[in-house]
Amino acid sequence: MGGKTANKAGYFDKLKGLLQDYKSIFIVEIDNVSSQQMHEIRHALRGKGVVLMGKNTMVRRALRTFLVDTPEYERILPFVKGNVGFVFTNGDLKEIRDQILANRVAAPARAGAVAPVDVWVPAGNTGMEPGKTSFFQALGVPTKIARGTIEITTDLKLIEAGNKVGPSEASLLNLLNISPFTYGLGIAQVYDQGQVFPPTILDIGEEQLLGTLAQAITTVATISLALNFPTLPSVMHSLVNSYKKVLAVAIETEISWPEIEQLKDRIANPDAYAAAAPAASSGAAAATEAAPAEEKKEEEEEEDEEGFGGLFNGTASVFRASSTCFTVYGSKSMGT
Repeated sequence: MGGKTANKAGYFDKLKGLLQDYKSIFIVEIDNVSSQQMHEIRHALRGKGVVLMGKNTMVRRALRTFLVDTPEYERILPFVKGNVGFVFTNGDLKEIRDQILANRVAAPARAGAVAPVDVWVPAGNTGMEPGKTSFFQALGVPTKIARGTIEITTDLKLIEAGNKVGPSEASLLNLLNISPFTYGLGIAQVYDQGQVFPPTILDIGEEQLLGTLAQAITTVATISLALNFPTLPSVMHSLVNSYKKVLAVAIETEISWPEIEQLKDRIANPDAYAAAAPAASSGAAAATEAAPAEEKKEEEEEEDEEGFGGLFNGTASVFRASSTCFTVYGSKSMGT
């Protein structure tokens, strides 16, 4: 009894030490994994992670004793079931995941085993003598005799995934030297700094995260604008919409400020600007050189403006880059 208690206490101490030293845990499934394969996996993870096995009852009991200080370990308990083990690591989760899954070995089909994948028998010469034709016929494998040997004429799905392997199917696959299954560690769940998630989460890339974030921001802005409730994503849209309304009011009334005069003149004299368009195209290079100086001058003038024009002065300078857009909007507001 004393030896068992000492072993149990030693296991508890080892598990607690690993939980303290490592921030991430892979909960792995070890069905059909041989001891030699486990040795190779441990060797491959040396310096990057530690593999720990143990009885589920002992692991659950040990984790419950740690819940007082670290309650987040309770999230691991639901997954401590079946034939599982643990891989502790501080390394990159995707890299360690790939190393765990890479160590797989081919295995022959055994009668009574559940097929994890579909098993196909490929067409081709088997090299067997014609006396075994009846064996193939019993399994429904299409064959013919070619040059004194049995030849399978077409590819055949012998076993479907999820079905048990029968004795006849296992015998045929062994005769053909086909090892259809591969076995290794499988990852059930990942624990990382208090969070538990399936391993598929590791396949999410930065582009997908940014795309989802952008979509969420767009949704928040849309709802905020519909409810007239200001939020950070909707502020810029609200400013643009408000400034457009100010432009429409200024166009319909006598209210004016320097930035609106050109827009009003465009609406009043559209032909003059249409005729000036070719000349503007030819002088684009000169206008580009003069633009920095003009922008600097306009900024200095805007800083000195006060009153109604100064109120929307900053917004006007931000959105002046597309005067055409304002022209179209102003034209619509005038009913043109």
